[in-house]
Amino acid sequence: MVPELVRIWASGWAVSRHTPRPTEHPWGLYLEVGTPGQVGRHVLPDADESSVREAAASVTVPHTWLKVPMEPDEVGGWLPQGWVVDKDEAGHLMAVDLRVTEPVAPKGYTASVQTGDGVVHVQVHDAAGEPAAQGQMAVLGRATVIDRVTTEEAHRRRGLGNFVMRTLVEHAVGEGADLGVLGATDDGRALYETLGWKTHTPLAACIYRPQSG
Repeated sequence: MVPELVRIWASGWAVSRHTPRPTEHPWGLYLEVGTPGQVGRHVLPDADESSVREAAASVTVPHTWLKVPMEPDEVGGWLPQGWVVDKDEAGHLMAVDLRVTEPVAPKGYTASVQTGDGVVHVQVHDAAGEPAAQGQMAVLGRATVIDRVTTEEAHRRRGLGNFVMRTLVEHAVGEGADLGVLGATDDGRALYETLGWKTHTPLAACIYRPQSG
């Protein structure tokens, strides 16, 4: 189950972030990212020592990432010199069977839904028209990958994240999806669990920083 969810997540992440499709390698997948802090990322469907060592050994470019479905504390011993386990970037791979719940925007807020380049965007604005919350997803057939769900600081604890998630799910179901997948932060995990999402594995984040020590 976990390897399949990891592959869905990586594919959906690429669509959502408008990066090239993942390429296959013996140890898993590689995604070009192209930002200063993340040149690219290897995503491993299986958390085993040989895959981690092979993926890490293939890297020569600093700020290349490695995402592994295991506890951050466990993966560090398999990494060669120059790699660090960044616990601040660790996450959780979550999934849920999708169902419609007929979301209603909290009082004083309005929502809009737009679709472009295979990505569905939900935006929520306050009464003054200012951005309050947002989220997006990529629908991959029967699965959808939800991404970048955020609420502005001044609008938190008002149910907006809940509303954005339920709105995205409603549209995913309308497009024929029945499985939801996402990578969550610690804070996000708490919200998603209230909506029925289940954590299937931690996600360790390892970064090649050869000058860090």
